[in-house]
Amino acid sequence: MMRIVLSAILLVFAWGSASRAEQMKLAVTTSFHNSGLADILLPAILRDTGLDVQLLVVGTGQALRLGRAGDVDAILVHSRADEVEFVARGYGTYRREIMYNDFVFVGPASDPAAIGAAKNATQVMHALALAKLPFVSRGDDSGTHKKELSLWRAAGLDHTEFGAWYRAVGAGMGAALNTGSAMNAYLLSDRASWQNFRNKGDLAILSAGDPALINQYAYIPVNPDLHGHIKANRAARLEIWLTSDSAKTLINDYKISGMTMFTFNARSAD
Repeated sequence: MMRIVLSAILLVFAWGSASRAEQMKLAVTTSFHNSGLADILLPAILRDTGLDVQLLVVGTGQALRLGRAGDVDAILVHSRADEVEFVARGYGTYRREIMYNDFVFVGPASDPAAIGAAKNATQVMHALALAKLPFVSRGDDSGTHKKELSLWRAAGLDHTEFGAWYRAVGAGMGAALNTGSAMNAYLLSDRASWQNFRNKGDLAILSAGDPALINQYAYIPVNPDLHGHIKANRAARLEIWLTSDSAKTLINDYKISGMTMFTFNARSAD
């Protein structure tokens, strides 16, 4: 009987704590969510700040559209040029870098396109275009998709002229990786999503390390002057936490299979 009463008290306490939490909406990328880091950060944010952060998990393009519409209080995305434009147009108050990891090229371990021999990302893109072997593109206007397109452009290649070997799936990172595994195809992934992905099949990391593949994440509060309902104070509190020593420790210490996945590099807003 005592155990039943105690359990009831704990449930009431937990419900009361959750009901007292202040909610806010944050649009984040599928790659960030698939990394597993959110599962580490959100409980700590709730404990330290009392903020119950509701994630809307979408591609960067959709996250920016949610911000423009005032459907979220802040965004955490990874496409610098689009972020700068978002702020310049007044949709966000400023942009603040939080952490980074990197993009990697994965593909069949046998590497028939020989991208593992490439010295940089540009050579990788040329090798892929020459080989015409299956390549899976996110095709969803996400930060990863935008990075992929920028790499084709930097190599002087037009992805719209590619044949059937180029498969745009219009899906998130996890779905794209599943498709790539099923097709034994090449694709671009952020390292954390790849490391956290369990259905690797015959795929492996084949090329990485080019500075062009740095994957920077930035936090942008949505402009409350455009949307009066935006919870600007809560977004500011979240930003303070994301740039704190507590966040730094959790981000830098986050590992998958013993490998560090992110580097904290919070800096002044721009």
